[in-house]
Amino acid sequence: MPATTTPPPGGSALDDLGVRLHDGVGTLRVWSQNASSIELVVFDADDLDWETAQAPLERRPGGVWEVTTDLLQPGTRYALRVDGPHGPGHVFNSETLLLDPYGRGLAQGDGYEEWRSVVIEDGFDWGDVRKPGIPMDRTVIYEGHVKGLTKRHPGVTPALHGTYAGLAHPAMIDYFKSLGVTAVELLPVHAFMTEPRLLDRGLTNYWGYNTLNFFTPHHAYASESARKGGPETVLSEFKGMVKLLHQAGIEVILDVVYNHTSEEGIGGPRSSLRGIDNASYYRQQPDGTYIDTTGVGNTLNTATDAAARLVLDSLRYWATEMQIDGFRFDLATALARNAEHEYDREHPLLTAIREDPALQDVKIIAEPWDIGMGGWQTGNFPDGWSEWNDRYRDRARNFWLSDIDYARRASAPVGIGGFANRLAGSANTYSDERGPLASINFVTAHDGFTLHDLVAYDVKHNEANGEDNRDGADMNRSFNHGIEGPTDDPGILAQRRKAMRNLMGTLLLSAGIPMITAGDEFGRTQRGNNNAYCQDSALSWLNWEHEDWQKDLTAHVALLTRLRAENPALRPSRFAVLGEHVPDSSVMDWFDQNGDTMEVEQWNDSRNRTLQYVAASVPENGASNRILLIVHGTEAPIDVRLPDSIEGATAFVELWSSADESPSSEQKRHAPGEVLPIPGTSMRLFRVE
Repeated sequence: MPATTTPPPGGSALDDLGVRLHDGVGTLRVWSQNASSIELVVFDADDLDWETAQAPLERRPGGVWEVTTDLLQPGTRYALRVDGPHGPGHVFNSETLLLDPYGRGLAQGDGYEEWRSVVIEDGFDWGDVRKPGIPMDRTVIYEGHVKGLTKRHPGVTPALHGTYAGLAHPAMIDYFKSLGVTAVELLPVHAFMTEPRLLDRGLTNYWGYNTLNFFTPHHAYASESARKGGPETVLSEFKGMVKLLHQAGIEVILDVVYNHTSEEGIGGPRSSLRGIDNASYYRQQPDGTYIDTTGVGNTLNTATDAAARLVLDSLRYWATEMQIDGFRFDLATALARNAEHEYDREHPLLTAIREDPALQDVKIIAEPWDIGMGGWQTGNFPDGWSEWNDRYRDRARNFWLSDIDYARRASAPVGIGGFANRLAGSANTYSDERGPLASINFVTAHDGFTLHDLVAYDVKHNEANGEDNRDGADMNRSFNHGIEGPTDDPGILAQRRKAMRNLMGTLLLSAGIPMITAGDEFGRTQRGNNNAYCQDSALSWLNWEHEDWQKDLTAHVALLTRLRAENPALRPSRFAVLGEHVPDSSVMDWFDQNGDTMEVEQWNDSRNRTLQYVAASVPENGASNRILLIVHGTEAPIDVRLPDSIEGATAFVELWSSADESPSSEQKRHAPGEVLPIPGTSMRLFRVE
């Protein structure tokens, strides 16, 4: 059936799935087009193997099965037994105990697959705390892992290390605010499982991209006292975390994994959707073979109403009941494939997510690719969506790292034109209608080298993952600056530190929305592991004991976020149009090292890797703000003459330099036409007065 996702006037059969409590009873509604019977099974609160009652569900129109019973009360542990036909696409088994896809609580028994759904009575005292509502142009995202952020933090109460409550501890909130980030983007917190293959190797799924249920927070991230209190208390701790972060003006964005589930391929764990209606929930060939565009065995079939609605209802729940501020969609291309399994930028689910009234105040971010045919779709998501910009990542790394590496052996392979385009908002990737805020700029993410390891390793070192170093990306665009890994060579260490400052400066001074990977601001290392998804250890946890150079790097990042906030010219919402007045844009002028306007042939000349970039904000009201950024992309120092043709400019006030080991508070003034010595591979920012 084609996906429509939004219920038609008068309601839909897919409304109110899961358990709804009312009048002292509960009504359970489950969708299965192909089932022949569904049974509710209730369990003892303490012994999840002890069945205490059963009740059959009756089939209703539209493939929905329903029962109203006083067996369903707050805290009830329950599961489903589903039977149906056999044949291609069907794997019904009436003996298997299955989770309610809409269950809002989970309890785990002793076995790997012994999970039970739990009836939750929603409710939480949010007081007068509201979502911060940070404008997109002022957003600075900090991507991190709930456990890894606080597991080793000395300022967080030990009992709260690695927990939701720990993330909202005053020590963490103070740090976020001092760093200048406005949103914390959390790696998956939907309940997830570790794959059997990892358990067999003594490893775990640390990142969490293996969802068990779309409505329940992962219980292992709750404090021990909350876990002992049960699913309701875990839920309360999660909401308490969100409330405290909101009180501090910090938004919470979730990395959500709707493209696949933990049921893996046929023969993998059967915990929910596969046993309820495999033929409808997962993409398949006519013979029942899975169509896998995610690389983990299965792909949710959002070309069906039920699967698309499951995603939309989960988002509504997290945005309203949990007060989440935004979502980053893992492998979002997989969600937008139609009945022919092709990407469709007008897919009803993409439209519904952006237009749903419950999601109007929510930030919507796509990882715009999957591994299927036609899976790479950077720049091709619809209006209202922002995207991870992998083109930005690659160009920034190339300019400051792999190009420099190449130039040591020959000469720089490319000029500065492509880098300048990314600096200015990637107008060659995003339409005028979408503007620069469609681009989520990043240099690193959870997946890949850390910032430190980008400048310290030429190749990956993933031996600890148990796959003979076969896993993880081989193309990293990194540069070890002469020695692989750790070194005591002071010259190489200085080069690495400056490279990190250049990359961070690029990220935070570019048009678009910057995303910092947690720990990059102080140069954390994973010892060359670029795929630490299975490393729940000190390798992945942030180490908060820092050397002086790490404190200096953190100070640079904090200064850069402050300068970004103070200078609207650095964060336009729209692209400027030559000869037009476009509010909230930045008019950009480009000069060469001599202060002359850049000529066409200079942009792609590999001998020219120096430019001066002037951006002037176009405000709706008030005075304009102007900045000048000098970028020099070769290792030889150079003299740069400041432009003297900028209308009304009387001085250039120094704000930041990547050549400084620690940020300077001295704001030197320079006159138009003045010649400045610029060290090799460095950046310098000025305010134009």
